[in-house]
Amino acid sequence: MKFNKLSQLFLVSIIGLFLASLLTSCAIVTIDYVFIADSAGSGTNSAGQIQTFDADPETGALRSGAPNVPSGGINPVSMATSTDFANLYVVNKASNNVVHFSIDSGGILSQKDMVTTSASPVSVAVNAAITYLYVVSGPNPAVLTVYSLSGGAIGSAVASIPLTLPGFTSDVIVPTGVNVLANNDAVFVSAYDQSAYNPGGTTTSTANPGWVFGYSVGSGGTLNVASGSPYKAGVKPSALVSDPTNRFVFVTDFASNQVIGYTIQGGSTLDFLINGPFKTGNEPNSVTIDPRGKYMYISNGLDSTVSAYVIDLTTGTPSAAVNTSGSQANSTDTTPVSVIVDPALGSYVYTANNLGDSVSGFHLNITTGALQPTESTPYPTGAAPAALAAVPHGNHSTQTVSP
Repeated sequence: MKFNKLSQLFLVSIIGLFLASLLTSCAIVTIDYVFIADSAGSGTNSAGQIQTFDADPETGALRSGAPNVPSGGINPVSMATSTDFANLYVVNKASNNVVHFSIDSGGILSQKDMVTTSASPVSVAVNAAITYLYVVSGPNPAVLTVYSLSGGAIGSAVASIPLTLPGFTSDVIVPTGVNVLANNDAVFVSAYDQSAYNPGGTTTSTANPGWVFGYSVGSGGTLNVASGSPYKAGVKPSALVSDPTNRFVFVTDFASNQVIGYTIQGGSTLDFLINGPFKTGNEPNSVTIDPRGKYMYISNGLDSTVSAYVIDLTTGTPSAAVNTSGSQANSTDTTPVSVIVDPALGSYVYTANNLGDSVSGFHLNITTGALQPTESTPYPTGAAPAALAAVPHGNHSTQTVSP
């Protein structure tokens, strides 16, 4: 049987399309790139690194992704991504710096620039407009610094606010977290007074130990103290988060095993939720809210668990979300210190387990908020993972909520 040239070309085209289809069907698919900040070695002064994992869309299981990159310093403890998912900012506590990385479409990180802080930085946040970077450092001094952003690059400091308590200006303030509202209008910092709360050491102050500092954002990134700020926040606030609709703030209290809720009034003023605070596991240290604003998750370091809550969208009250075993607590590997919800589907929850050298994964029931372990969890990491961040892959849409 003979083929003319046109028939041969047609046959070659059909074979090519078949092979391309076969390769595409066998290609590895991911919904998110999950970044883990940890240490490249077990020593105290080992350089930090950022590991990248790909999240499976069907199971939420993590597999190794793009090559590891140096974090740009020692002891990375906090990370934040820009809302366009093109930039990652990493806090290296022992090196007193914040390092900026670009994120390409394949999840590959490239270091771009950095800034040096006056004291050990502990937490970082980016506003939704990607115009300002907020970094809290301390103690000695405890400072909230605002840096300008242009195309993701870190610019000069446009504001620097010392964290001090009225009437107790000489007290040692230890910042623990920073959060900026989704509408860019206000910034909040969690901190505790070491002069008033110092387990195993001496105290020299009669001040309330736990606080949230609030600021409204003015033109040019200037910060103005919110009415009534600072606000009492238990004993040792360890982390804080705001909901996507700019109505509620939640703060974990490490020492009292509770989460404290606030309503946001007038754009930047906090008022306690009248029926709080709310019970957590032991030593809560990180908190996140899913992209829909319906569910909240808290990692409990001493218990090695994650607590799940359903947020009443009218009142802000969080209620326990119970899993199929009848428990609110969901077991992780040893000592989770950071928790996130995947931004692509809002269907998976991950924790960085500091003493387990791993990441634990959970499937999020989008109807109830309850969690179930993902396939093959936990996933091994480098030494002492301390922070997580994630960006959606490709054109996967992110979830949103309306009040």
